[in-house]
Amino acid sequence: MEKKSNDERYIWLNGEILKVKDAKINVLSPTSQFGLNVFEGIRCYWNEEEEQLYAFRLEEHYKRLKASQRLLMLEDKYTIEELKKALIDIVKANDYKEDIAVRQTLFVDGFGSWSSEGEVGMFVAPIPKAKTNPEYNKKGLHCCISSWQRINDNSLSPRIKCGANYINSRMGQKEALRNGYDTTIFLNNNGKVSEGPGSCLFLVKNGVLITPKLTDSVLESITRDTIIKIAREDFRISVEERTVDRTELYMCDEAFLCGSAMEITPIYSIDRYMIQKSEESMTNKLHKKYLEIVTGKDKNRMQWLTAIYGEKNAR
Repeated sequence: MEKKSNDERYIWLNGEILKVKDAKINVLSPTSQFGLNVFEGIRCYWNEEEEQLYAFRLEEHYKRLKASQRLLMLEDKYTIEELKKALIDIVKANDYKEDIAVRQTLFVDGFGSWSSEGEVGMFVAPIPKAKTNPEYNKKGLHCCISSWQRINDNSLSPRIKCGANYINSRMGQKEALRNGYDTTIFLNNNGKVSEGPGSCLFLVKNGVLITPKLTDSVLESITRDTIIKIAREDFRISVEERTVDRTELYMCDEAFLCGSAMEITPIYSIDRYMIQKSEESMTNKLHKKYLEIVTGKDKNRMQWLTAIYGEKNAR
């Protein structure tokens, strides 16, 4: 299938399907001036054998979007069914038959200030995005501990998935890149391990899968929840959600970052402390199972998938 240029792609904006170049908002709007928006990054995966595109855990994404909206006190304009229909309609309009990522954003448009609650607009923007693969994962990530502290519940809650929160991620990521690392890991205001910029963290020690608890300044990640369920239910792996000390990172057997965008990506060093590579690692096992689930190849988890092109094949 011929790839569309950015200008030729379609976007859903306030109930209309438009070419990206024709989609416009007010430059003086609160979302433009103050980052006053909440959003979800949703993945859809193409199953070639079934000729079907599957959206992953839509219900959970929309429940989190609604929670972010409520915490920021934005006008509640769309139902979950309307959110879902907008995504399906715009993906179909672009006729995608490949892996994609969809940004679905509720934003405060019009004229107003940082305290405005409306008028709320929405855009839904799908773009092609390939899944991670074993060859990519062999490279792994070299991480550092950030000098920037992760935002916390007493300042700007990490539970709110809003544009403004990602300035914290930007500062940490830019610092890491300047210093020769791939990405960073934040500590929280108590000096305990939190998460990466736009990603959650897991480590493995003595066969136990460990991740910082949600109250340690961690986004309530859908990928994190997915991995915990896969580990416990599919592999009977012991999982600990608890406070993690910095030195535990240097002494772990495995570590990886995860999220809708990066899926599951192994870490191979933290502050130059090397982490052993292994083809038989728990990380690789979880990554393989994750990809089987999101593409609809594992039929035991079909309740997590929404077929974009209905029950019949896409062509």
